[in-house]
Amino acid sequence: MEKSTVKTCLITGASSGIGLALAKALACDQHRLILTARREDRLRALQSENVDIIPGDLTSQDFVDSLDGYVFQKYDHCDYLFNAAGVITKGTIEDTDIDRMTSMLRLNIESTFRLTYRFLKRFVKQGYGHVVNISSVVGTKVRPTIGAYCATKYAMEALSEALRLELSHTDIKISCIAPGLVLTELHNDWEVHPMEMFDIREPLTAEDIVETARFIMNQPDHVRIPRVLILPRGQKL
Repeated sequence: MEKSTVKTCLITGASSGIGLALAKALACDQHRLILTARREDRLRALQSENVDIIPGDLTSQDFVDSLDGYVFQKYDHCDYLFNAAGVITKGTIEDTDIDRMTSMLRLNIESTFRLTYRFLKRFVKQGYGHVVNISSVVGTKVRPTIGAYCATKYAMEALSEALRLELSHTDIKISCIAPGLVLTELHNDWEVHPMEMFDIREPLTAEDIVETARFIMNQPDHVRIPRVLILPRGQKL
């Protein structure tokens, strides 16, 4: 890879799932990476000469507010912010854990919005940059018992579209990747896995989402991709 094609990327949620797959793939592509997640031991396994790790809790305002300072102080620029951190809670009205639900709202919405705006302020000053949000098929659809999670993805989609409109005449890009069912740790504690629930025999892999991200990254400067919906065979909307 020529030096001019090396990008500096911050990836949240890099210790598992789509964030981890992005980290591994973009490291192989020789991009400079700054990875953050709560599980330091998993991040340590990814650390290398071109990969910095910053373990921390994105629901901490002070931690989120420190990330752009670290990136721009060390590298003086940033090309990509990948918002891949997120959790899911589900439950009926009777059994929903409200504290756990509100913790999800803080991570999926509050911390993502805070980080996005902090980096966009930097992107506006430097004149370029790209925010890639890992959304979901439920960013425009709803399902029983996961309404709060759907709301977090609706919020991400709404913010992304508003920001895209605001920045449409600049060199700053906003993209959402909206996967259907991806086989990750996200549903490990579910009594009935969505594969069984929706009769999806071959869900997407995190690597499928990586290829979508690479496609977005490889577009010419004048091309905008606001949203990509990617579904496994058999998943109905």
